[in-house]
Amino acid sequence: MRADGNHMKSHRFVASGSNRSIFQFVERCYSWRCWIRERSQVVRCAFLAHPDLFLPLFRCSRKLSVVMDHLLTMNELSIFTTGDGCRMAYRFDGPADRPVLVLSNSIGTTLNMWDIQVQDLSKHFRILRYDTRGHGGSDAPAGAYSIARLGRDVIELLDALNIGRVHFCGLSLGGMVGQWLGIHTPDRIDRLILCNTSSFLGPTEQWDGRIASVLEAEDMSETAEMFLGYWFPLRMLEPESPVVGTFRAMLLATDRQGLAGCYAAVRDMDMRRTVALIRSPTMVIAGQFDTVTLPSHSELIAATVSGSRSVILPAVHLSNIECPAAFMSAVLEFLLS
Repeated sequence: MRADGNHMKSHRFVASGSNRSIFQFVERCYSWRCWIRERSQVVRCAFLAHPDLFLPLFRCSRKLSVVMDHLLTMNELSIFTTGDGCRMAYRFDGPADRPVLVLSNSIGTTLNMWDIQVQDLSKHFRILRYDTRGHGGSDAPAGAYSIARLGRDVIELLDALNIGRVHFCGLSLGGMVGQWLGIHTPDRIDRLILCNTSSFLGPTEQWDGRIASVLEAEDMSETAEMFLGYWFPLRMLEPESPVVGTFRAMLLATDRQGLAGCYAAVRDMDMRRTVALIRSPTMVIAGQFDTVTLPSHSELIAATVSGSRSVILPAVHLSNIECPAAFMSAVLEFLLS
């Protein structure tokens, strides 16, 4: 189902002039991120029609290679606008007559972090993925966000699509959003999967430092290295596997305002007591070697949410990437039981 009036309009690109005119057009854009957000459909059509004109640009910049990936998938994304004016990107996969399963991404990633799960999940569910506020194709308004605001983004998206009740699976920040939804909108959540997440990540002072650092840094390279070290085992980092390269690209393309806003949401979050209010059937997935959202954090959630089940996978932080088969087995067994 589609929300009327909030989608990207299609554009037709007609090639004219020389290659130089296209390069000059790109160079006039003050920021590649603003450029891709403001003109994404026009440029996508240009790229698909004449990719040879753009390839030299993509080769010269790591960030512009992310633009290419974004252009290739843009035709699969739709846009809706939240009540506070934030444009959010989302997409559907799978048959329209199946139960809806919402997948929510980790901080520093896009909805593409779920790509390898979609094929199997869409055999059973209508998959709804979205880019969290501040990430991917969604807007990144300046200032602090809150878990409540990120949760309302999901509810407003469901309302816009006329979807009542869904299953929800979120990892890391996505799992924090899932907890908020389970606490505050139990009528909208059927089964809930909370992966590599926490109800509280203190001390709060550390987040103020990270917010300042990411906003003051020249680029996202140091931040990307930090995240990759937290997310993947050494065997995937040295030498760097292709999947790590994909996540590096996501991190480098993340808007620093969006990352800082989500840092603030994590900083101000404390649901250690209120998760006891979750009544949806819940499964908690932990990474045995996770140094961000420790296994003990998952154990606390599982112990607090009545009747929940717990699974520990031999993974660091991105358990769906490091242990895809075991992750999928656990998810399907829970959702289909």
